[in-house]
Amino acid sequence: MTDDLWVRRFHPAPQAPARLLCLPHAGGSASYFFPVSRALTPGVEVLAVQYPGRQDRRQEPGIDNIEALADEVTKAVRPWLDRPVTLFGHSMGASLAFEVARRLEADGIRPTGLFASGRRAPSRPRDERTHLLDDDRLIIDVRKLAGTDSALLEDEDVLRMVLPAIRTDYKAAETYRYTPGPPLSCPVIALTGDADPKATVDEVRSWAEHTTGSFELKVFPGGHFFLNAVVPEILRMISAHIDGHLASTA
Repeated sequence: MTDDLWVRRFHPAPQAPARLLCLPHAGGSASYFFPVSRALTPGVEVLAVQYPGRQDRRQEPGIDNIEALADEVTKAVRPWLDRPVTLFGHSMGASLAFEVARRLEADGIRPTGLFASGRRAPSRPRDERTHLLDDDRLIIDVRKLAGTDSALLEDEDVLRMVLPAIRTDYKAAETYRYTPGPPLSCPVIALTGDADPKATVDEVRSWAEHTTGSFELKVFPGGHFFLNAVVPEILRMISAHIDGHLASTA
C-alpha cells in the first residue's frame, strides 16, 4: 500500500489504531491539512485527499460534479480502510465526505464518524451561481470568504494556476443536489460559524436528518473559515471522538 495521487499521508503512523480522512474546501488542497496531520500523529494517522486540477495535479482536468468526485475518492481510499476511519470535510469537502460515507456504508463499511464543517445539510440546497461569474467577480467572492490567501491572488502566475480549480470546485459545490436515500448510521458532528454567509445555523442543524446515529452541532464565532481560529478545539473534538470509538470497541 503506497500513497498515490489522491491520498496524501504527510506523517505516516503505522502503529496508529485509527485514521482521519480529510477532504478540502473548494479551491483547497491536501496541504491545508498538513498542520492537522502533524498535530494528531502518531495517535491518529491523517490522510488528506488531493483533488485533480491543483498543485502537483494541476495538469489534470478538475471534476465539477460531487457525485463523480465521490466515486473517485471512494475508490482511492479503499486500500486505507483496514483501520477505523473518521471523515472530516470543510465546505464542499463536507458534501463530498457525506457522499463518500454513503458509498462506504452501502458497501458495509461504517465510518466511525463524519465531521461536517462549514456546510449546510445536503437536504438544504441554495440556488448559487458563483461559478458562472467572470474572473474578477469570482476572485472578489473568494477573498470575501477568506479561504484563499488574497496575497497569492495578486500574483498573476499563481492566479492563472488556481482560478480554474476554484471555478471547477465552485461548480461542483453549487450544482450538487442530494439524492434521497437511506440515512447514514454513523455519528455526524456538524461544525459551523455563527456568521457564515454560506450556511446558517438552521441549515447546518439539518444534518441531523441524515443519520440514524448520534448528532452533535457545535457553533463557533466566525464566518465561513471559522475553523482557522479554533483549530486546537476542533482537534480535541476529533481526538475525543476517535478515542471514544476505540474505547467502545475494545
